[in-house]
Amino acid sequence: MPADVPPQRFRILVVDDHPIVRRGLVWLLAREPDLEVCGEAEDAAQALAAVEALRPDLAIVDIALRASSGLDLIKTLHAQVPQLPVLVLSIHDETLYAERVLRAGGRGYVMKQEATETLLQAVRQVLRGELYLSPRMASRLLAAFVQGRPAPVVSPLQRLSDRELEVFRLLGQGYSTRQVAAALHVSVKTVETHRAHLMKKLHLASAAELLRYATQWVNHPERG
Repeated sequence: MPADVPPQRFRILVVDDHPIVRRGLVWLLAREPDLEVCGEAEDAAQALAAVEALRPDLAIVDIALRASSGLDLIKTLHAQVPQLPVLVLSIHDETLYAERVLRAGGRGYVMKQEATETLLQAVRQVLRGELYLSPRMASRLLAAFVQGRPAPVVSPLQRLSDRELEVFRLLGQGYSTRQVAAALHVSVKTVETHRAHLMKKLHLASAAELLRYATQWVNHPERG
């Protein structure tokens, strides 16, 4: 390549409901000669519109989006734009979400506590068509695969379905039953059923205990 021809810059869409996080990612990626942010979104609807309009090479997505589900967004993107790789950047513990992300069609998972060099490594690895997980998480899933059984449960929340976990998260953020239903586009009765399943699976005796547990988890999501 001639010296005066600039290198190809991969175009990245950033999906996060925190403006400060988006600004930080824009600043970080703009410093790299082969990367640039082509657009931003704060929820699933904006993300889908941006993907259609901008045709990015990669989407970096947070799991916890305002009034929408990051997991649902990944599933929708995988169905509608299967060639678009999605890398999740989240504060939530990878033991709870990383395997769910891969099943949903995502290509990698990075926790926000990791160093910026780790995120850049993950971005380039996913852009090359590879998966990215932390060495700890990759080893855990590989061991489970070799042994022919699911990875060991380290948190009771791992027993929840994807939808139950989203209901749990929104309840912890202070959403009412009706607001949860609206955010997830389901009926109030469906949310009430999920709440009953949550109490049973988490061995909680009341809705108040469920709300307290969910609130504590939302305030400390890195604990899984």
